[in-house]
Amino acid sequence: MIKNYFIIAWRNLIKQRMYSVIKIGGFALSIAACLLIALYIKDELNYDKNWATADRIYRITSEFNNEGKIETNADWPAPMAKALREDFPEVERAGRLMDAPLFDKAGSNQVRPADVKQNSFEKGFSFADQDMLDILQVPMVYGDRTRALSEPRTMVISKSKADKYFPNQNPVGKIMILNNDTKNPYKVGGVMKDFPTTSHLHYDFFLTMTGHQFWDGEQATWMASNYPTYVLLKPGADVAQFQDKLKLIMTRYYLPALKADGIKEAETIIKNGKLFAQSITDVHLYSSHIDDRLDKSDIKFVWLFGAVAVFILVIACINFINLSTAKSANRAKEVGLRKVVGSDRFSLVKQFLTESLFFSVLSFVLGLLIAALLLPYFNTLAGKSLTTPWTAWWLLPIMIGAAIIIGIVAGLYPSFYLSSFKPISVLKGQVSRGSKNSMLRNGLVVFQFTTSIILIIGTLVIYNQTHYLLNRKVGFDKDQVLLVQGTNTLENKIETFKNELLKSSEIKTVSIGDFLPVAGTKRNGNTFYKEGKTNEGIGLFTQKWEVDYDYLETMGMHIAEGRYFSKDMPDSAASVINKTMAAKLGLENPVGQRIENGWQKFTVIGVLEDFNFESMKQIVTPLCLVLGKYNSSIVSVKISGGNTKDVISYIASVWKSFSPDQPFRYTFLDESFANMYADVQRTGGIFTSFAVLAIIIACLGLFALSAFMAEQRTKEIGIRKVLGASVNSITAMLSKDFLKLILLAMLIASPIAWWAMVKWLQDFAYRIPVGWGFFVVAGVAALFIALVTVSFQAIKAAIANPVKSLRTE
Repeated sequence: MIKNYFIIAWRNLIKQRMYSVIKIGGFALSIAACLLIALYIKDELNYDKNWATADRIYRITSEFNNEGKIETNADWPAPMAKALREDFPEVERAGRLMDAPLFDKAGSNQVRPADVKQNSFEKGFSFADQDMLDILQVPMVYGDRTRALSEPRTMVISKSKADKYFPNQNPVGKIMILNNDTKNPYKVGGVMKDFPTTSHLHYDFFLTMTGHQFWDGEQATWMASNYPTYVLLKPGADVAQFQDKLKLIMTRYYLPALKADGIKEAETIIKNGKLFAQSITDVHLYSSHIDDRLDKSDIKFVWLFGAVAVFILVIACINFINLSTAKSANRAKEVGLRKVVGSDRFSLVKQFLTESLFFSVLSFVLGLLIAALLLPYFNTLAGKSLTTPWTAWWLLPIMIGAAIIIGIVAGLYPSFYLSSFKPISVLKGQVSRGSKNSMLRNGLVVFQFTTSIILIIGTLVIYNQTHYLLNRKVGFDKDQVLLVQGTNTLENKIETFKNELLKSSEIKTVSIGDFLPVAGTKRNGNTFYKEGKTNEGIGLFTQKWEVDYDYLETMGMHIAEGRYFSKDMPDSAASVINKTMAAKLGLENPVGQRIENGWQKFTVIGVLEDFNFESMKQIVTPLCLVLGKYNSSIVSVKISGGNTKDVISYIASVWKSFSPDQPFRYTFLDESFANMYADVQRTGGIFTSFAVLAIIIACLGLFALSAFMAEQRTKEIGIRKVLGASVNSITAMLSKDFLKLILLAMLIASPIAWWAMVKWLQDFAYRIPVGWGFFVVAGVAALFIALVTVSFQAIKAAIANPVKSLRTE
């Protein structure tokens, strides 16, 4: 009997080719989409689970209530790790990292082996304690992990970098030179395996913290927070109890430090502070609210894409149910005859479920192939390196199990529906249920298009928000600014390099400095006060940037009051602040007033118009510019827009004359600005792709359904045409019922989409309003898509020769 069921299923597939292609094709596309999203979600959920002791590793984070504003952070003072080791018996190890680009050699460097002249640019540098290697139990290729960073001026490099710089060698003991600093070489203490892609830590170079400090007294002060700090708890330690005890850090160390610094509100600050132990496996998805400089995702996106996958699969299942029930009249006589010759209802249910399972298995096979073909495109879209797990033990069982479950779920209702026909009624020709309006079928169409309209609205809002972020006036001119990278190796020749560049008439201005209005460049947080108010209040956390005389003109920023720095004025103790800082410090007439950050005092000579120097997910924060000469790795070049190619060639030639052993590297400021919103663009791209797919699958079902309805009303259409009905009137008759369903779907979808998009936009400090225009466009688009889909079949039926349809009457 099973063999007979499959033969019948195959015959029906061949007999009804169009409907079969839509059933299997829609299923296959939805399965491919679900597989891709499942691989994406699996990758996101697996972050940092690779570490041998991941269940005992925690990152220490903080939360402070600063005058009603909740501020979060993951950076701690240098003595924090020592305090955790000594004061908390449940802590087995505590270690620190330091990858902030503010500090020399953190972030990125020019690097080379000691016996090589040519420098190479490398990212992925971080200072680290020896304890960090032990906390993570970093797998080693060469060297002893337990003492690889125990000596001053040692480094651990990844296997891929060892192969690059020391092919076919054991690099332990070899010397590396950073930024041409031959006076301070680093010895390779070990080679570690490359960090997995599913880790929030992405480093190729660990520089030891042993014997290192960035300034005098830095390793002992509790008043400078720069180190992400991790702990490894002892087996069986109570995490909740440990987190509660972390308050001890505030009272034992922070409170005396604040009081020693003369802060009158020290008690209030400590009272408003909280410390948390965040599992390392939660860092990637549950840290969107924490300012930690990491590339990370958000659990909300995981849920969002998971929901999209479910909706796409449900839409495909709805197509199956709709087409199966709509085609019921065509199977009615088959059911009637089978019952007459002795088939019971259970046997018919088994037959129809077997057909459903047959369709499901074919769809899964085809869907798996489609997913494999689309995976490279999806990786590009999502910024991932996913692979199809062909050899994974779980793939085949999951695919078979999913095919059976989905086949049964999708085929359950049609099976019981078709098997319920009474043979007497069928054989008398009284059953033509498929041609009549079905409340269930209409409800399912409404659900399909409700989902599709929500996705259309979501796509429009995400696209417009991204366009707004990339094109909004941000308070500076990001166009035609070229950033020459790696200039810190020029050392005292950097000013000469700048002057040489200015000899070109195509170059307007040149500025030396790493503090730029885009994420990923240097940052320097300081607490500022009005002069004489250091001991009053908490102070204003402010970015303090060291810039040169040409910074303002190069970046195209604007002075609102006062003036900018001038070589003709004694501005060594002057500052230029933004409007936000002036307002938050209560400076009604800022120019001429004095501000201080505890050890330095500045006279305000100018006030800048506010500009966004971080992602527009955040509001503009206080900023103070001061004159300073820093060992800068970036030179910003404002060029004319006339002949960019020749200007770049000129800059490259100048670079070659100054640094022949180092490749010329450059980017553009507007590219760096766009990179701040790469995550938003990726989300929009993925969302749009799957929204289009969902709409296509819904339209496939609507196309097949409208074709069937037109087929069922062939004789009615023929009679109407004989009686004088026009093509337009027949087309309208066949289309109007579907259009009513789409209008109903619009009414249901609009409030749901509005709520979802308002929630999503709350992550942005600067956002577009969710106006009625989005709903109108989405509604018109849905109506147009549905009308085109339905009208094709309606017009085809309306222009058919009525003689053919009435010949048998």
